[in-house]
Amino acid sequence: MLHLIFQSPIETAILERIDSGDDVVFLENSVLRILQKGGLCGILTGLLKRNRLCVLADEIDIRGITADELVNGIEVIDYAELVKLTVKNAVIQSWS
Repeated sequence: MLHLIFQSPIETAILERIDSGDDVVFLENSVLRILQKGGLCGILTGLLKRNRLCVLADEIDIRGITADELVNGIEVIDYAELVKLTVKNAVIQSWS
């Protein structure tokens, strides 16, 4: 399953619904919550052990965030990679 997370702040209940092997993409203002110094760092680090977590490059660029400010292991992807994830995953869940 592909989870598209738009919500900010991100509710921990959403993160708890992500199953092992699911892909996650953070979009819009949710990217403000995936910083190393953020309150979700521990939860996101745990998810990275069993999931692919991504953020669109354009989303962090617009907000003046650099890749090294993100939780270690979150991938910065482009729109082409987002399309590949949507093709790969038959089920897509949007959280807004």
